[in-house]
Amino acid sequence: MLHTLHVEAAVQHKLRSETLRRRTFAIISHPDAGKTTLTEKLLLHGGAIHLAGTVKARGQARHVTSDWMELERQRGISITSSVLQFDWGGYKLNLLDTPGHQDFSEDTYRTLAAADAAVMLIDSAKGVEAQTKKLFQVCRRRGIPIFTFVNKLDRPGREPIDLLHEVEEVLGIRTVPVTWPVGQGSDFSGVATLFEDLGPAARRVVPELRHENDKVREHAAGDIELVSHAGDAFDHARVLRGEQSPAFFGSAWTELGVDEFLAAFVKLAPPPSPRHAADGMAIDPMDDRFSGFVFKIQANMDPAHRDRLAFVRVCSGQFRRGMDVRHVREERSIRLAMPHQLFGAERAVIEEAWPGDVIGLFDTGALRIGDTLCEGPPFEFAELPRFSPEIFARVRSKDALKRKQLEKGLLQLSQEGAIQIFSQRSQGMKDPILGAVGALQLEVLQYRLKHEYGAEIALDRLPYQVARWISGPGFEPRALELEVDALCVEDREQNPLALFKSEWNMSYAQGRHPEWTFAPTAPRTSK
Repeated sequence: MLHTLHVEAAVQHKLRSETLRRRTFAIISHPDAGKTTLTEKLLLHGGAIHLAGTVKARGQARHVTSDWMELERQRGISITSSVLQFDWGGYKLNLLDTPGHQDFSEDTYRTLAAADAAVMLIDSAKGVEAQTKKLFQVCRRRGIPIFTFVNKLDRPGREPIDLLHEVEEVLGIRTVPVTWPVGQGSDFSGVATLFEDLGPAARRVVPELRHENDKVREHAAGDIELVSHAGDAFDHARVLRGEQSPAFFGSAWTELGVDEFLAAFVKLAPPPSPRHAADGMAIDPMDDRFSGFVFKIQANMDPAHRDRLAFVRVCSGQFRRGMDVRHVREERSIRLAMPHQLFGAERAVIEEAWPGDVIGLFDTGALRIGDTLCEGPPFEFAELPRFSPEIFARVRSKDALKRKQLEKGLLQLSQEGAIQIFSQRSQGMKDPILGAVGALQLEVLQYRLKHEYGAEIALDRLPYQVARWISGPGFEPRALELEVDALCVEDREQNPLALFKSEWNMSYAQGRHPEWTFAPTAPRTSK
């Protein structure tokens, strides 16, 4: 008995220590703000890679670590989300690398649900841009801490004070600069740190400024004096509630300001916190029973093996290779025999993982986005946000002999959450209708169907912009179509929804039928 108690105490001690040193975060930005460059410089400074832009593996140079898909390399943008883990200063950082392109916000939204904090990357010349606003609002609704990093200080840009003022005015969040740039453009020589003992007891300090140009040094000193007297006091509790954003400056390209950011981030960002179940119960990460949820599914990460990986965020307890867990939606037990740690497209089998970590599980189709895996009494985590598509197209196969390949590809890609598939009641799944958040999703769909499944398709865009799942007494699809010029279809679970040509059309239908529910998200699926 005494031995058992010692073992349990040791496991609980390790659970606590491993959880407290985890920092799981995502970087949000508008395209071209430098997210890929910052990601790689963080990995470089954390020792995870040794040459920016490549990962050395099996004797071959790899492409950009977070942009593994061929189309991403052609277009120079991040399309898929990947997971990148690295160490810094005794902390274990899990960077959930999210798509930066505006058309890939839906995958980004889901990934943000697995993060405990977000780094908001801003171009010093452009300020707050459209995509940044959308992603900021998702983080704000979740109440997670948001850290501002103003990038590209090595180029001519706007005044740092003006940029922070814009963040406050446009996004409605107060900022407190933790570092400050000394110079800008060709004069940029690095950053000064304005606080010491960061955390609840943070204290302002007057930094020693170094620059060969007296005017640059004096200008920086004047700005620092202004923000120290006129700005908000640093409040770590407000930071953790997502009400105040610590601000940093630097250049990911020249690496100036990156170490200062990391040193502050690991102290200020929260470790994994309790997650809420669907019934409102809080699941403490220190609970010794394992739990986690699927936030992403990716097929064909290794085209040679046609594999399918489910990304699982560990929320509580210790994950152990070979453990049996409850697949709550399917009400059955499954064994997690081949868990992988992911590093972009690279992977390695792991023996254990802790709250905050992300593991990859080989999946044969049993797992879906939002699924809960747990030990002990079953429960489900709160549903991940699913956003109503805004672009619709009918898909046709260019080769009737490739129908099976097309159906398989559409099924797997819809299970990933890359697109949503709808069918008209009279046609079933013949020439299905696809729904996407952005037009680029359809382009990627065509590319992946051709290169991963050998199925070429044609897409006919449809004149609809809004989708709503409809339920209520007396709902008759055909009558609604005639009444408001809508198209009524079904999703893959046969839930009825209507496609409207505009918000006005939808509002008109709502006004005529207050007894119906017009839901922007699909009903929760059951077994």
